[in-house]
Amino acid sequence: MSDTPPQNRLVSAWLRLPDNTRGVIWITVGSLAFAFNDAVIKHLGAKFDPFQLAFARYLIGLVILGPVFISMGVSGLSTMRFGLHITRLIMACIAQIGVFYAVIHLYLADATAIAFSRPLFTTIVAVLLLSELVSARRWIATLVGFVGVMIMVRPGHAGIDPVVLIAIVSALTFAVANVLIRLMSDTEPPNRILFYYHAGSTVIFLGPAIWVWQTPVGVEWFMLALIGMLTTIGMIGFVRAFSVGEANAVGPIEYVRLIYAAIIGYAFFAEIPSPWTFVGAIVIVVSALYIARAEARRPAPPLPDTHA
Repeated sequence: MSDTPPQNRLVSAWLRLPDNTRGVIWITVGSLAFAFNDAVIKHLGAKFDPFQLAFARYLIGLVILGPVFISMGVSGLSTMRFGLHITRLIMACIAQIGVFYAVIHLYLADATAIAFSRPLFTTIVAVLLLSELVSARRWIATLVGFVGVMIMVRPGHAGIDPVVLIAIVSALTFAVANVLIRLMSDTEPPNRILFYYHAGSTVIFLGPAIWVWQTPVGVEWFMLALIGMLTTIGMIGFVRAFSVGEANAVGPIEYVRLIYAAIIGYAFFAEIPSPWTFVGAIVIVVSALYIARAEARRPAPPLPDTHA
């Protein structure tokens, strides 16, 4: 009988798994965390303003990641690109409020599908801000993806829902914020970007959160904290996934989150998305997958995504 502690045997078994298998598991955990986080936001949104929810998300995230930031020290957190950090921070905060508002007021499957249009906007933003050369095939994939968005929105059907517009603008704004990460990546390590993102967002949302404050009662305190915990788990899952697995192998698993969103929306909120949601979502996902494959072939470092 082996004297090896059970936890050591589990670690050994885990490390023996192929890298892509571990990557798929990590991104599955991350996607589930983000899907359940959206459900918590939607539930709490019946009482709490998105500004208070955003403040809780970044404050708890800052506390959880605090030991990492402290270990970096002043020298590790110092930056010569403070202006870019602030610009990205403002864009990300605007986008985050829009995402929370969309999750609260749209079906979870709809909000999730529209959020997946970020890679489409990233193509355009990268051309404008970074002067990237984009192949004709990638432009075609981007245009097809926007057709998927139009299928979901159906602007001529009964007018465009203002909340849907907010969700689309949020996807665009997050695309800008993520391209700014690429712009900083030559000098700014990911943990430094995360520090300014979490610390700055906590400060930005503090005032509005106080203004709209609703005092949580009982389990609501835990649920507010859960937003920050689930978001942090999701980010860790994605970072780990792409650090151990190949982007082409693990990246597509993220889109299973659409299935999670549909199941959670039906089970907890009695949501039944229209067939157009699924048709549009499929078009968006296929286009985004093609763009992701093109992105994976680039010699530049991968574009991190720090959204919730």
